[in-house]
Amino acid sequence: MTGSPPGTLLGRVRAAVRARHYSPRTEASYVGWVKRFVVFHGRRHPDELGEADVRAFLDHLAEHDRVSASTQNQAVAALLFLYEAVLGRPLALSPQGIVHAKELHRLPVVLSREEVRAVLAQLNGVSRLVGLLLYGSGLRLLECLSLRVKDVDFHRGEIRVRGGKGGVDRVVPLPLVVQGPLADHLARWRARHARDVQAGVGRVPLPGALERKVSGAVDDWAWQWVFPAARTHHDPVSGEERRHHLHESAIQRAVRDAVRAAGIPKRATCHTFRHSFATHLLESGADVRTVQELLGHRDLRTTMIYTHVLNRGGLGVRSPADTL
Repeated sequence: MTGSPPGTLLGRVRAAVRARHYSPRTEASYVGWVKRFVVFHGRRHPDELGEADVRAFLDHLAEHDRVSASTQNQAVAALLFLYEAVLGRPLALSPQGIVHAKELHRLPVVLSREEVRAVLAQLNGVSRLVGLLLYGSGLRLLECLSLRVKDVDFHRGEIRVRGGKGGVDRVVPLPLVVQGPLADHLARWRARHARDVQAGVGRVPLPGALERKVSGAVDDWAWQWVFPAARTHHDPVSGEERRHHLHESAIQRAVRDAVRAAGIPKRATCHTFRHSFATHLLESGADVRTVQELLGHRDLRTTMIYTHVLNRGGLGVRSPADTL
């Protein structure tokens, strides 16, 4: 187990998160907020603190740090978890207790097909492959970067997204336009992986207890990342040099630069490709429930926001100015 020693507060937080099989990102987020909360109160143990101290911390985030509502609600979730799951002292969710910040519901930024082509034209190499999959398959950035070789099925023309947001698996299309370049990319990495194995560094981290259950899986080609990082890193648990997948920041930076170079005056990010995927499918006549399944949304209302982008449904009206 990586991170803090088991007996410490943070070690107990990590253990409680892992016992519930939450994602590594959730673990890192909860641990980070607990650290900030403890430091804010002069490194006093949370057992000595109560609801008023939690409210003071949240007020500081909103008034001094001016964090967004979604960020503040992350802190609320982490501290509620700390007190209920770790300390056994649930905090009250009430007007007098801990409240969630009201989040604004904004329409997503969507690129036109011409704008998507313009941004992709500014991307090269791996960044372009990732951009094509974000738009062509509707993947979230981390879903794309954490794909394993075995998840890509060229014969069936599909990608299996495993353990997506909410822990739900789904199948999405593998665009024809990306299949050739992606196969070439994987062929180059397979040759490099063979050299890594010979050098004793061709291993990747595996989910859960799979490394213990499946002998040889750590250096099996099928379990390698589709988009591996260029450098290996030292794994503190195994003591080995292992390879992680490409970091999100590398693609985020490339897409940001591509949007600027394409001269598009929109606040477009990697996630904008996913928004555009959904909107363009609906424009082409796809059923909204099909789009819901492809995106991995649990609630249809989350998918329905793209119908508002299309000005369909109750907002599907013609401007009176166009009748003049």
